[in-house]
Amino acid sequence: MSDTQTQIENRPPSVATLFLERVERTPDAEAYRYPVPAASGPDDWKSLSWGQAAERVYAIAAGLVDLGVQAEERVALASSTRVEWILSDLGVMCAGAATTTVYPQTNAEESAFILSDSESKVLIAEDAAQLAKAVERRAELPNLRHVVVIDATDVESDGDFVLSLADLEKRGKAHLEEHPEAVKERVAAITSTQLATLIYTSGTTGRPKGVRLPHDNWSYMAKAIAATGLVTQDDVQYLWLPLAHVFGKVLTSGQIEVGHVTAVDGRVDKIIENLPVVQPTYMAAVPRIFEKVYNGVAAKARAGGGAKYKIFQWAAEVAREYAKATQDNFRRTGTASAPFGLSAKHKVADALVYGKIREAFGGNLRACISGSAALAPEIGYFFAGAGIHILEGYGLTESSAASFVNPGEAYRTGTVGKPLPGTEVRIADDGEILLRGPGIMEGYHGLPEKTAEVLESDGWFHTGDIGELSADGYLRITDRKKDLIKTSGGKYIAPAEVEGQFKAVCPFVSNILVHGADRNFCTALIALDEPALLGWAAEHDLGGKSYAEVVADPRTEKLIQGYVDCLNEGLQRWQTIKKFRLLPRDLDIEHGELTPSLKLKRPVVEREYKDLIEEMYAGSREA
Repeated sequence: MSDTQTQIENRPPSVATLFLERVERTPDAEAYRYPVPAASGPDDWKSLSWGQAAERVYAIAAGLVDLGVQAEERVALASSTRVEWILSDLGVMCAGAATTTVYPQTNAEESAFILSDSESKVLIAEDAAQLAKAVERRAELPNLRHVVVIDATDVESDGDFVLSLADLEKRGKAHLEEHPEAVKERVAAITSTQLATLIYTSGTTGRPKGVRLPHDNWSYMAKAIAATGLVTQDDVQYLWLPLAHVFGKVLTSGQIEVGHVTAVDGRVDKIIENLPVVQPTYMAAVPRIFEKVYNGVAAKARAGGGAKYKIFQWAAEVAREYAKATQDNFRRTGTASAPFGLSAKHKVADALVYGKIREAFGGNLRACISGSAALAPEIGYFFAGAGIHILEGYGLTESSAASFVNPGEAYRTGTVGKPLPGTEVRIADDGEILLRGPGIMEGYHGLPEKTAEVLESDGWFHTGDIGELSADGYLRITDRKKDLIKTSGGKYIAPAEVEGQFKAVCPFVSNILVHGADRNFCTALIALDEPALLGWAAEHDLGGKSYAEVVADPRTEKLIQGYVDCLNEGLQRWQTIKKFRLLPRDLDIEHGELTPSLKLKRPVVEREYKDLIEEMYAGSREA
């Protein structure tokens, strides 16, 4: 057995144990960086060493013990991504309790459902707005005994039901003075099968389901991430993903095991500003972020005039060619090289275009991890050729996020890479991906029938995704099983594949939904990227008009028709988009059309824009 496999199999029972070990090994090393917003000018970034982080984590853990929280009892966490989220989550784990994650965007009704279903005893709320949701529904939450508020501005603490995080830490310190070993004793008592996290899947239909993830899931993930060799102690991670989502959460486990620095700031509107300040060596993101950057770069080039835009288009094509050539060569020979002529063009394009893109990412980026949804391969190849290496990965909430990841230099755009050490995969007869291993959930909270639908008695988990495995173990996801479209002519279409291709050819698209189930042709609902669209509008005598007005203009429809025609040229006849409609606004989380990880909720969008869909099929002869 290899040392790697031994390390993964002989893992400690919890990440709480790993955290104590990390603090003991490198107490003075930098653990976290976080911004302190300034009244004017740039934010001031501060640091916490592992030892300083531990002081706060132990105080939070002991404070929860002092409030009477017992092993496995739930403590809900409703906050955006910030350093206090991580410290609170570690505090909950070190108290032997379990964290229930709640997205800060979740409305009062659904928040109350999650708090009630999870039987959470304590809620750690980010601010007055999150506290208000709990207060509004307090009558429905008999189990909720305390709300701890991180940012207590405009919050009146009564020291019992409502207290600040500072109050909780003060209580914890006092508790530790009387019981110095209280936290270490709680950590020592944690078993690997004990519940650590309850994450409610936002899902695309119905009530969210609580996914039960025991301590062993995270301990395994921490060891398996370290075993990939993709991250080292010298790395600086920029973490902005929602920590209520399993993708963000798993990154905190890997960091503790490896011991590198993480810069934490969940303000998405600050990403562009933060990158040159943080200068990360790696960052995880969802495909929508890379699409936005790509559209932004294209829009900037277009605004620079015809010559600049032509240079950008040429450089983008060279980047894709170069990425395909180097990846293909690496696969065959183990060397990422390209033919001399292409390399020469690439060098020129690098000086003109790619260098600026890398600088915008902070200049030190070795790789980005992309997950949560499929990245359009043509966008992946563009960034690869520009020196921003995007390693796609794959996993679900039910598999603790990271089941597959591309292996460093040997990454292949368009695939999600190979399974993490210790994870097994097989493809069912109908093409569904099945997973088994220490990252798989215990089950859905209080829903044994739903658990039995996806989790077999021998441990195989049904992902609901369709995929293909290459001979050497790389997985390619083709679609969600339930999203596959069967036309009235009997042809199967994977909408995500067509949608991804459109995102690669059209720099104005924000979201697209391909429709065609039981119809005799495919149609699309298209939402456009507002900054890119308004930039184009200003150049075409439409400046000063609103997004909705620009979208309604026939010139905009003609512009997008050109990209749809371009898409159709590369598709099979039955996949082509015969008609489309432009949406009057972009899709968003607030209207329930996207999940918090920016995945499309197809049923919601199709229901909301039913009239537009019917209009596209009106008068057509349905088979």
